[in-house]
Amino acid sequence: MMAGNNSIKKTLMVALALCIVCSVVVSTAAVVLQPMQERNQELDRKSNILQVAEIYKPGMDVEAAFDKLITSRVINLKTGEYTERFDPQSYNQFEAAKDPATSRTLSGEEDKAGIGREEMYSTVYLVGDPKDPRQIVLPIRGQGLWGLMRGFLALKGDGNTITGLSYYSHSETPGLGGEVDNPRWKAKWDGKEIYADKGMEPEISLVKGGAETKYEVDALSGATLTSRGVTNMLHFWLSESGFGPYLARFHGNSEGA
Repeated sequence: MMAGNNSIKKTLMVALALCIVCSVVVSTAAVVLQPMQERNQELDRKSNILQVAEIYKPGMDVEAAFDKLITSRVINLKTGEYTERFDPQSYNQFEAAKDPATSRTLSGEEDKAGIGREEMYSTVYLVGDPKDPRQIVLPIRGQGLWGLMRGFLALKGDGNTITGLSYYSHSETPGLGGEVDNPRWKAKWDGKEIYADKGMEPEISLVKGGAETKYEVDALSGATLTSRGVTNMLHFWLSESGFGPYLARFHGNSEGA
């Protein structure tokens, strides 16, 4: 009986020791790999920005191209003005949106994008001369059918004409809402306009049955809720609640940038 107890104790001790060793290995690997993971995430972000701006080419040095062609700036979403409060190279608006000190709660009709909280400051990306950019790339996010969709919207320097829309993170249904990744659908956004008559309310939307105006894009076939989510997030981020005050600086609604 005593031998049996000793055997059980030894087994438990070996199992415990193995768990401790595995925990140490996993923890060490996580610490060692974290800088590499963060670097890969940063490269992916820059690559997506270059892609939506139609600058990216396979095999290119992403960091070199980004540093040469793109200027990152942080803006105050409420005023639309640039701020030096945060370093655009390290500022994380997603983390800022979680902090009550750097974000605000959204509710009801105002929360069209379904994000719950909105950061007070956001990073924007300027292509070419930052004083007179060829393109402006804006980060956008909002709820689709199955979860949060994150992407970038590229505009001409007039702050009104769309040149590209791309989602780098979503969980939409393949073949339906997942068609937001389809190059043919993404090409439909080029040349579409956001505002009418220098207004602040965005007119751009997805419509069923074929787009007929410069403010309309064909909805995703069989993906009504995803299409509605795309429209809602654009209406939020391009309104006065989002980038509207900033974009007004480019299409003549306020003093120059």
